[in-house]
Amino acid sequence: MPPKKPSGKPAVKRATSPRPAAKRAVKETTTIPVIPVAPVGATVGKPPLPAPEAEGTGRYWEGVGRRKTAIARARLFTRGDKGMWVNERTLADYFSYPKHQKVACEAIDAMNTEDRFRAVIHVRGGGTSAQAEAVRHATARALLLFNSEFRKRLKRAGFLTRDPRAKERKKFGLKKARRAPQWGKR
Repeated sequence: MPPKKPSGKPAVKRATSPRPAAKRAVKETTTIPVIPVAPVGATVGKPPLPAPEAEGTGRYWEGVGRRKTAIARARLFTRGDKGMWVNERTLADYFSYPKHQKVACEAIDAMNTEDRFRAVIHVRGGGTSAQAEAVRHATARALLLFNSEFRKRLKRAGFLTRDPRAKERKKFGLKKARRAPQWGKR
């Protein structure tokens, strides 16, 4: 880069003044607020969860079931009132169609253990049909942990097998997964 040519005007030097004293000096009367710190492992902003024994839940067996894009987590408790709750609602309230209710209960009904467990199930994703089958898969896996002798009957009924069928992806150049655009002669 070539050096600058001097212009005809004389260079004006600005007077630099020191920074204001208020910004330079720290006020001695300033107090720093103390922020409370939560102990290690505590959740901030949420009330503490009650211990399982205090809640009356006790011991449980857990199983995870899947179908298409639905995922269900079933917990089987031996204590408490018997029945099935799906996403904090009764089975009949959550699955309005009797077919879906029957599918969701099939694993427990096949082992004749309807009156032995309180099933608390959390399910998300997919449609109601896929969710019902995911619930069946989850309860079958939880029953297997409860009693390994159930395996033969559950396997024969097909409740332990994860159904791998899912919607096929759409390919470029096609209208759907395999549907080609209409062919024209001209």
